[in-house]
Amino acid sequence: MTAEVPDRFPDGFLWGVATSAYQIEGAVDEDGRGESIWDRFSHTPGLVRGGDTGDVACDHYHRWAEDLELIADLGVGLYRFSVAWPRILPAGSGRPEQRGIDFYTRLVDRLLEHGIAPMVTLDHWDLPQALQDAGGWPARDTAARFAEYADVMFRALGDRVRFWVTHNEPWMVAAIGHRLGLHAPGVKDFRASLRASHHLLLSHGMAVQAYRATGLSAPMGIVLNLFQTVPHTEGEADAEAAIASDGYTNRWYLDPLFRGRYPDDTWGLFQRVGGPIDFIEPGDLLTIAAPMDFLGVNFYSPRIVRAAGSGEASEFGWVVERPHPGARVTDAGWEVDPDAFTALLVRLHRDYDPVPLYITENGAICDDVIGSDGSVHDPDRISYLDGHIRACARAIQAGVELRGYCAWSLMDNFEWSDGYSKRFGVVYVDYPTQRRIPKTSYGFLQRVVAANGPP
Repeated sequence: MTAEVPDRFPDGFLWGVATSAYQIEGAVDEDGRGESIWDRFSHTPGLVRGGDTGDVACDHYHRWAEDLELIADLGVGLYRFSVAWPRILPAGSGRPEQRGIDFYTRLVDRLLEHGIAPMVTLDHWDLPQALQDAGGWPARDTAARFAEYADVMFRALGDRVRFWVTHNEPWMVAAIGHRLGLHAPGVKDFRASLRASHHLLLSHGMAVQAYRATGLSAPMGIVLNLFQTVPHTEGEADAEAAIASDGYTNRWYLDPLFRGRYPDDTWGLFQRVGGPIDFIEPGDLLTIAAPMDFLGVNFYSPRIVRAAGSGEASEFGWVVERPHPGARVTDAGWEVDPDAFTALLVRLHRDYDPVPLYITENGAICDDVIGSDGSVHDPDRISYLDGHIRACARAIQAGVELRGYCAWSLMDNFEWSDGYSKRFGVVYVDYPTQRRIPKTSYGFLQRVVAANGPP
């Protein structure tokens, strides 16, 4: 295992860690917070492993000051977290809940006291249930409600937030939440998924426009989970399948954001599968492509794709394969391939208008346990982080304008439909006691940040 500190990064490079509201906050019925789609989903029997919910999670709503000290002790200059929309607008719209705003005000102010830049994500999957009941992301009106919510937050915190993110991983919301039904809101409808993807992007553009209207100037962007899509074999059929799959996961979001249009090949595929795409209105694509200041990239593992065989069930004509035998994998079975990470970043720089990039999530699931000495050793996570940080360095050397890196995650948390069965954190959370134990990967990150100078 390589665990020495990677070579020095450029001056001003920002190191950070990331979390999201529903995964850590708990306190789901305190201070006027409304119900989110994840509250409803996780309380529906059989949808989340072990029947777990985010009702308590890491109790960050009450332990935020303790958690912030852990962030500060890492020495990082950036903390990416999300605001819980139902904590600000319990019914999705209407009069803001001041107690929710006050919570995030305290958090932002303390971060700034420590010299840590707040990167605020407005939507990390916790749509208010009231808006879901009114149609959710497949309904165009939800985009307008999001823009209103964004404006509330801009006016509440805009003088202090250093980076704004509209949405986290719209592909996951659309595909996993609305096509496969594995995440909230648990819908299994391809046309609903398509509508959701468009309205998520539209709401991003509307929020960017609302932000520009305030006169504020902190950088504004969106976070996409992107895959370096690799053909399973060198055959032509697998190569074509990989291109098509790349359209589904990557280009359907990148192209409208940076080119003002959806990719022709993916448009044709989606129409063949789901019927006419007749819900896009004049001006939508211009709104979606409103200039932003950076792109956040979430990366965990490459996506290996092959052409579906004769008689093999496949909605789109491809199959996502498991890693090849002998490949390095995490404890979740995800392939570890830092070279794919570098290739993805170089591709983004080459194929799209080169706005600065930030790595907003990158990390590994490991089966961590507390040792007999009371510590948590996670050498496989250190190896993963080391390899992917070095992949970032190679991308910078290749000309990519990469300005920051956030490890996922600060601490173990509620991992969506996996509940508490998966651990990503550099800090171990003993859920019965809520005790925090920095893992050896926490120390590794401290050394990386220290070796690269002040942020």
